[in-house]
Amino acid sequence: MLKGKSIILGITGGIAAYKGAALCSKLVQAGANVHVIMTESATKFITPLTLQTLSRNPVYIDTFDERDPAVVSHIHLADHADLIVIAPATANAIAKLAGGHADDMLSTTLLAATCPVLIAPAMNVHMYEHPAVVHNLELLASRGAMFIEPGTGQLACGYVAKGRLAEPEDIVLAIQSWFDSGSKLKGKRLLVTAGGTMERLDPVRYLTNDSSGKMGFALAEAALLMGADVTLVAGRTTAAPPAGVKLIRVESAQQMLEAVTGLYDDMDIVVKSAAVADYRAVQISDHKLKKNGEKLVLELERTTDILETLGQKKKQQFLVGFAAETEQVEQYAMDKLRRKNCDLIVANDVSKEGAGFNGDTNIVQVFGEKGLVAALPLLSKREVAARLLDLIAARLASSGGKRE
Repeated sequence: MLKGKSIILGITGGIAAYKGAALCSKLVQAGANVHVIMTESATKFITPLTLQTLSRNPVYIDTFDERDPAVVSHIHLADHADLIVIAPATANAIAKLAGGHADDMLSTTLLAATCPVLIAPAMNVHMYEHPAVVHNLELLASRGAMFIEPGTGQLACGYVAKGRLAEPEDIVLAIQSWFDSGSKLKGKRLLVTAGGTMERLDPVRYLTNDSSGKMGFALAEAALLMGADVTLVAGRTTAAPPAGVKLIRVESAQQMLEAVTGLYDDMDIVVKSAAVADYRAVQISDHKLKKNGEKLVLELERTTDILETLGQKKKQQFLVGFAAETEQVEQYAMDKLRRKNCDLIVANDVSKEGAGFNGDTNIVQVFGEKGLVAALPLLSKREVAARLLDLIAARLASSGGKRE
């Protein structure tokens, strides 16, 4: 899939630079022609000789180290690259790219490049969430940069939080997906819902669920890589949304309903992965509820079923629902698909290890009108998202761009 592709691998100065060796090796094994550009600080973590040996090409560090008098190196590299990957991308490197700086070999080459750029951030969680970094990521996304979101795990600083460089396997998967399917959903307008909703009881208490939003965010990220115009409606989440999408934040099931139905007519594909509350309080107290006796009785009422509403209103849209179950997965999934007029239902048994909320993996079964379409084993949510969108794209293609 990557055979003959020219990829510039930019490695910047973070502890995750050591993963650049594994990434470089995997790209070369996949057939890519890899040209490594390192920042000076990256060489403090990993030697250029290592990357030269793995890439089988010279490693570039100094803009003024011109080895071939027939070309200007940074222009030549930029002109012949099919893709530039920055992994790891530090906060400083991201700021340079956003600001259009050109004070070293990597930033100069990036400024001269016209090919797509894929950025894999890696830094301390507080740095990643800093408003300046968030702004820079959003600015780059608005210019068309693509991102591989960092993972959650043990950071070099000792925190266990988001900021860890995506694993080399996930980065290669994203690169392959982009080359393989960068136009599969081009021109398609895709709406994804993610996270859980919150139903207020009073100003400080609410009913919610364990949804983290990670599956929905992975779907939005994968859809971007496939060329879709993505809108993300997100409720309560514990992960950061991907850059480059139109993000609409909501809180309650009613707010999500209004946001989604307001956008629905303009969409080609809707993937409803949010975990929406089935019930809400009949009365929401204006003040904090005080303890009064040994028991508190709450009166709840049904919320409007968003997926069913979309199914009833469906015209040209390809509608995908999710079903989190703990038993009789196939029976409940097929019943949901038919009752709610979906094209596909993605079901998982959340009682299985690795398939529940909050994790970075999932185990799913995809059902269509005729039954089981695909059964995916334990995979990262990124890969589940990529495979699901491949299924959707294939079905749209086989029906002439319309839903089956």
